[in-house]
Amino acid sequence: MTGTVPAKSGPPGASPPGSREEVPPGAIPEDSRYANADLRPVPVAERRWTTYNFAALWVGMAVNIPSWTLASGLVALGMDWKQAVLTIALANVIVLLPMLLTGHAGPKYGIPFPVLARASFGVVGANLPALLRGLVACAWFGIQTWIGGQSIFFLAGKIFGGGSWWVLAGETLGYPWTQWLSFLAFFLIEIVVILRGMEAVRHLENWAAPMMLLGALALLWWIADKAGGLGPLLDQPSQLGWGADFWPVFLPALMGMIGFWSTLSLNIPDFTRFGAGQRSQVWGQTLGLPTTMAAFALLSVLVTSGSQAVYGEPVWDPSRLAARMDSTVGVLFALLVVLMATLSTNIAANLVSPAYDLSNLAPRLITFRTGALLACVIGVLIFPWKLIENPSVYIFTWLGTVGGLLGTVAGILIADYWLLRRTRLELADLYRPGGAYWYAGGWNWRALAAFATGGLLAAGGSYSAAGSGPFPAGGLIPFLRPLADYGWAVGLSSAAVVYLTLTAVFRPRTR
Repeated sequence: MTGTVPAKSGPPGASPPGSREEVPPGAIPEDSRYANADLRPVPVAERRWTTYNFAALWVGMAVNIPSWTLASGLVALGMDWKQAVLTIALANVIVLLPMLLTGHAGPKYGIPFPVLARASFGVVGANLPALLRGLVACAWFGIQTWIGGQSIFFLAGKIFGGGSWWVLAGETLGYPWTQWLSFLAFFLIEIVVILRGMEAVRHLENWAAPMMLLGALALLWWIADKAGGLGPLLDQPSQLGWGADFWPVFLPALMGMIGFWSTLSLNIPDFTRFGAGQRSQVWGQTLGLPTTMAAFALLSVLVTSGSQAVYGEPVWDPSRLAARMDSTVGVLFALLVVLMATLSTNIAANLVSPAYDLSNLAPRLITFRTGALLACVIGVLIFPWKLIENPSVYIFTWLGTVGGLLGTVAGILIADYWLLRRTRLELADLYRPGGAYWYAGGWNWRALAAFATGGLLAAGGSYSAAGSGPFPAGGLIPFLRPLADYGWAVGLSSAAVVYLTLTAVFRPRTR
């Protein structure tokens, strides 16, 4: 059997695009090798996440140390605080659109991303984008876990004292062994939470969101009171201006900021599948993501400006800044807020998705919890502390290249689900061979060709500043270097066009 693209008008009596659908009992065989309890559609009765749940999810994911320090990376590249906040805000408005588009299938069908990808890539072929996304999420998990452990180390050092055994511990692999111990402690906390399942994630986000906002505002009040104002950083002029020097930095930085959430632009069905309806996910995401990221970036600039006035240097890391508090109670509160911020972000954004991705690889052998544990191990093995040492490598090389590749997948999914299928899927066929999405041996070569083309155009010209990264300064493929600065947009648009063209010219035969 080969794949089919339903007629644009949909079958007679088809449900409206926004309605919630459920698989009839027995439609998916219990012994299907492509299904397990975690990959099957969420029953309609269990889709009960509200607008608040989704907004809280985004507050919980957006309020974290890497988000806080995004502005610092842009300022280090020569922007002033206004340019940095504008870049971050604009990027999050742009990335919201693909999130809403891919998130639509969640409340409608109750399926996670790897299962949605089967419609375009094939029942077996969906493992390719799923594993790509999963590996990126694993890397992010490692970065966030390192940052969480680092926060424990700094704040515990404040509590024990600057000259304590904790701070002066001997080094192992370039870091005090107590910092490695902090890393392990945070790692184990995350495992305990994820093993309790998605309901534990929902409860964590609901409680963490207001606590983290309160903590960030408390940090602003403390530093402003200590500084007697917000300091000279707000008056610091841009090193780039708004002319010819600005745009060559702004555009790749914008793509990098989009790349920051590019994984979530694919991941989002993993959460919206629990949504009570489309209104919940649309309003929850719209209220939660762009507003929180812009406000948080502004808050980080204000707090850092105050730190420059007080200490004579900008302190961008909130855990390092909180460690300078005189009050032990304040330090303990800061430790709790930082841990909640990092924990809620890392579990929701970086563990849920690879858990589903790895489960999709071998549904009979790998459950959601097993996949989460494998993701934890992979996240440590990629040496996350190396990825964030250099702002240029972090923003341009890591975020930019990853954003380009994941944008390619997003382009294919959006083109297939919205433009070809008009949001109508044969739900049971997503879980069985020989159905509408089996194509040729479970693979849709059209999607693979579009992915290869988009990925080549988006990431083929990836480059690093001389001596500061893994890519040559002239680009991996020199003539594609100019496209690398627009990786996410190039990958998304080119893959969508190629996929639509190939499907129109080589239309899959109907069953």
